[in-house]
Amino acid sequence: MEYQAAPARLSTLDANFEHDFAQRLHWSADTDAAIEQRVADILADVQKRGDAAVLEYTARFDGLQVDGMAALELTQAELKAAFDSLGDEQRDALTAAAQRVRTYHEAQKRASGESWSYRDADGTLLGQKVTPLDRVGIYVPGGKAAYPSSVLMNAIPAHVAGVQEIIMVVPTPRGEKNALVLAAAYVAGVTRGFTIGGAQAVAALAYGTATIPKVDKITGPGNAYVASAKKRVFGTVGIDMIAGPSEILVLADGSTPPDWVAMDLFSQAEHDELAQSILLCPDADYIAAVQREIDRLLPEMPRRAIIAKSLSDRGALILTRDMQEACAISNRIAPEHLEVSSNDPHQWEPLLRHAGAIFLGAYTSESLGDYCAGPNHVLPTSGTARFSSPLGVYDFQKRSSLIEVSEQGAQTLGRIASVLAHGEGLQGHARAAEMRLK
Repeated sequence: MEYQAAPARLSTLDANFEHDFAQRLHWSADTDAAIEQRVADILADVQKRGDAAVLEYTARFDGLQVDGMAALELTQAELKAAFDSLGDEQRDALTAAAQRVRTYHEAQKRASGESWSYRDADGTLLGQKVTPLDRVGIYVPGGKAAYPSSVLMNAIPAHVAGVQEIIMVVPTPRGEKNALVLAAAYVAGVTRGFTIGGAQAVAALAYGTATIPKVDKITGPGNAYVASAKKRVFGTVGIDMIAGPSEILVLADGSTPPDWVAMDLFSQAEHDELAQSILLCPDADYIAAVQREIDRLLPEMPRRAIIAKSLSDRGALILTRDMQEACAISNRIAPEHLEVSSNDPHQWEPLLRHAGAIFLGAYTSESLGDYCAGPNHVLPTSGTARFSSPLGVYDFQKRSSLIEVSEQGAQTLGRIASVLAHGEGLQGHARAAEMRLK
């Protein structure tokens, strides 16, 4: 069967560009009402019946029938055995990727994750105490594919932050465990692991069961059931984000080989049919060349059906007046992955304000960031890069304010607080401050 990938061809010069552009970007994050109700039922059931409900849903949805929860737990010995079972090439690649991810997040911790304080002239101490979360849960998808990279990207920053317990949940349909995922858990410092998934895994982490400990925060991607469950348990626990479909936006000045750009567009389109791949470029001939490479390369792609539908339904090749306009449009989109495929990417980087991750230069393919460059690949999607950030060490820490007022400082601050408290009609607040005045 032949597939055709026909991303929309748009131009900012066209009178109807704004309408067509908006139509291409539109994506509804609304969850199907039936999914929402099913998730609500599962959460309530796990909260009520604990392990028994988890076992029942694991048998029903994953086809994994076991006698008790002990059969669903991954031991450290099993994780190490999985690592030892890998061939040299896979083991070396996994270790190298983990080290790069760890090095990046250690630098991130030094830059923004340390406690600090200072003293006023009157001796008052003010500051911030940074402490790690006690226990976190990481959700690793395990249905259609295996994602060892997700293990590294979620567990390593938690480990670097100082989290003492990292609980991994990963579905293993029909009991099929992926050695690379288990090996990644070993390398990344996962404390405990369970072969469960779906809304029932989120519920178990959020509420706790006799076997699975309650966590403080849940991170990691999943399907619509997982996303809905994370939204519903937020407040009982923290969550990282609600991720939408994968996105890539390529800003190209025409200097990169067009087949490289075509394949970069494929790299996100192959995730699923709702993924979005967009090219912004001021060179019409180059855009045509990229389309020819899309046509040439598509037949050799194993996931060509998914790529074709993604590009045809949500992809776009957009002709802009110049690179400045391309940068402005990129800021409107606020993409998850932003490639600046240019001879001089640093000329354009200062103009780019909103993106989950920015990949500078023709040699910086987005896929390197997914696996081994170092920065986290858990990124904001669906325009949320306007106000949110990649997963990082800071997601596994919390901050407490430090205040130690000296006797001299209480004389100044007490009078200020007294005036403001009286103005708010809170006499107890005012008197508490006034009692410390000489």
